[in-house]
Amino acid sequence: MTAPYTVGIVGARGHTGAELIALIAGHPRLALGFVSSRELAGQPVAGHVKAYTGDLRYVQLDPAAAAAQGVDAVVLALPNGKAGDWVAAIDAAAPQTRVVDLSADYRFDPAWYYGLPELTRAAYRGERRIANPGCYATAMQLAIAPLLDVLAGPPQCFGVSGYSGAGTTPSDRNDPDKLRDNLMPYALTGHVHEREVSQHLGVPVEFMPHVAPHFRGITMTVNLWLRQPMTAEAIRARYTERYAGEPLVRIVEEAPWVSAIAGRHGVEIGGFAVAPGGRRVVVVATLDNLLKGAATQALQNLNRALGLDEFEGIAR
Repeated sequence: MTAPYTVGIVGARGHTGAELIALIAGHPRLALGFVSSRELAGQPVAGHVKAYTGDLRYVQLDPAAAAAQGVDAVVLALPNGKAGDWVAAIDAAAPQTRVVDLSADYRFDPAWYYGLPELTRAAYRGERRIANPGCYATAMQLAIAPLLDVLAGPPQCFGVSGYSGAGTTPSDRNDPDKLRDNLMPYALTGHVHEREVSQHLGVPVEFMPHVAPHFRGITMTVNLWLRQPMTAEAIRARYTERYAGEPLVRIVEEAPWVSAIAGRHGVEIGGFAVAPGGRRVVVVATLDNLLKGAATQALQNLNRALGLDEFEGIAR
């Protein structure tokens, strides 16, 4: 068997880091080269991620030390605004290393490939610097794209995420006590994912995010105004055609439930409710924010960057 490609993870303490470790542990062609976490340094990875059964321990690496590890790819699972020093160190010492950044730091940089494969696969030109889309942004774009050419105005997107999307640093938005029997709105204008989707779809998008008491999964309800009337059947046919052959996108009749998508790699899109007159349609998309919204999508991008089948190591 061909020697596996090695992958390093920086910022592995968080929920997404743990999902990535599990995915790479189960991948037939990838192996963990290092797992960097300041808080967990010295502890065995297997003690925190059950899917990993090797003897690797978390280490604390600075950017220069990470760049010197000689791995084939590095995934940066850091908070927004923290990736720059790591990218600079890899650019200087190991430019051949593929980098997948999970933060928003390079999603607006035209020098980086924006890796939402279902929509941008044809634009990939072998770039070694890949910006992984945001979780909400993935749901919004997949829900809007099939009707993009017939829109009469900005889509309005009402998003609800489980509290794992708020990360592990304590805050109101990941405090189960404050979220109990509650729905918490935040960043109701100008959210980074609103700007991200507006840039990459090329139309203004209005986004209102909320956090709910469940742990994982996003529900994205999108209100779309059309230039000409359309039937629900014609709209659903557009989505079916657009995502034909996409193993991680499932078109369903009814509005999907977030409880059915938790722990799964794909996206469900459905609802297709058309108001009288045929010019207003509501579409619902659900996905797991830690998987297709982050780790699964990162693995799709890693696979492509390393010349592997895009879906290798992704159970479906």
